Amino acid sequence: MNETLDLAIMPFQLAFMQNAFLVTLMIALPMALLSCYLVLKGWSLMGDAVSHAVLPGVVIAYVVGLPFATGAFVAGLFCALSAGYLKDNSRVKEDTILGIVFSGMFALGLVLYVKIQPDIHLDHILFGDMLGIGAADLVETAAIAAASTAFILLFRKDLLVQAFDRQHAAAIGLPVKLLHYGLLAVLSLVVVGALKAVGIILAIAMLVAPGAIAALLTRRFPSMLMVAVAVALGATFFGIWLSFLIDSAPAPTIVLLMTILFVLAFLWQVLQSRKPVQEAGKQA
Repeated sequence: MNETLDLAIMPFQLAFMQNAFLVTLMIALPMALLSCYLVLKGWSLMGDAVSHAVLPGVVIAYVVGLPFATGAFVAGLFCALSAGYLKDNSRVKEDTILGIVFSGMFALGLVLYVKIQPDIHLDHILFGDMLGIGAADLVETAAIAAASTAFILLFRKDLLVQAFDRQHAAAIGLPVKLLHYGLLAVLSLVVVGALKAVGIILAIAMLVAPGAIAALLTRRFPSMLMVAVAVALGATFFGIWLSFLIDSAPAPTIVLLMTILFVLAFLWQVLQSRKPVQEAGKQA
């Protein structure tokens, strides 16, 4: 019994595990808030695109001696803005443009990585390295999380109006373009913050799953935000803790928990939707 208890509390006593908890919980908050808007706007592919697009920025930043976060942010923002420009100036649909842009930039990043062969391991870029987090990474992630969360909370109502009806938002005088590009900038910034913790690939799930789960469980947007945050923080905390107990990789374990929660939320919604039909049948 004592051995089981010691094993359960051991992750909270190890410095590298404490850093993993801190960095991932910090970035999970803005990612959960942002995921609600991405789900409402149908921008899930945009999160996918930006996540993949940061790879060439990381490699180029390594070459020129800049912080990886700077290169990743510039590359992610370039991807988002270029996709928006192509959508507004061509007849091709947005999902097609995003598929071309993110796959092209991801391929460019892989070509540069193989050619340059930087010291940073490709697995750490793709899947994160939360167990190798240092003090500087904590400070950087805290700054990104604070700035991103502040923007989303400050403009949450305006962003909501724009997500549902952009023309109405413009008609009532909201700065539609500022909100649009501000949201893209925050998306790029959050992906940069998640890069060290969960990597490029798994950041996509954390940008989509909390909002998708909350959309299944709630009917009002404030409730959706709260549920998404609870899902993200809960899955993050228990995912890291469980990964230690079963000797698994932390980031995939977090995403797996979110996937399980999504399936459970879907099944709950299906059962709830059948209740009125069953009650009507009994009354008949």
